[in-house]
Amino acid sequence: MIKIAPSILSADFVNLERDIRALGPAGADYVHVDVMDGLFVPNISIGLPVVKAIARISPLPLDVHLMIDRPLRYVERFCEAGADLVTIHVEADTAEHTRQALETIRACGRKAGLSVKPGTPAEAVLPYLELCDLILVMTVEPGFGGQKFMADMMPKLRTIRGWIDERRPGCELEVDGGVNTETAMVCRENGANVLVAGSAWFKAPDPAAFAAAVKA
Repeated sequence: MIKIAPSILSADFVNLERDIRALGPAGADYVHVDVMDGLFVPNISIGLPVVKAIARISPLPLDVHLMIDRPLRYVERFCEAGADLVTIHVEADTAEHTRQALETIRACGRKAGLSVKPGTPAEAVLPYLELCDLILVMTVEPGFGGQKFMADMMPKLRTIRGWIDERRPGCELEVDGGVNTETAMVCRENGANVLVAGSAWFKAPDPAAFAAAVKA
């Protein structure tokens, strides 16, 4: 089953509740929340108070993507704020702390995700696969919306899909960056089943038609 997770980084923050409530009826499956700290990535977005507020009104599960340095410091608090799935970056801390962060998320009763940046090899996820409910492959450099899709990430996507099928069936494989109706097809063909769409979703004249096209 193909799922779509609109990234609220591209929503109208003045009317954020309106935009979030509209996601479910238009065919979205998750609300993708990009949390950036200005250290791990060169941008600052939203934090715990906004996630907590979104959780109160969201009709969909919150897919919270932590693009932050040393996420172990905050994963429990994001779980408490209402995140249903918390994804951390393998590049953001030591191997020991990465494992501990994933274990903490799961101990909180939430789903745990692990993300890899474009320059990080697929092998980086292997030591943690048994702890993951989702692997996120970035198809842009994390930090800003509206970037061009990196098609050269597809071999990495295929490799991880093979490992998931062999070792961790049920783990979802997500793609984030430059997803539109054309690139969504490429991602699906290479094994992704969760597609994050930001500007393409929120700029679409008909989000429901966009969702249907992406999932087709």
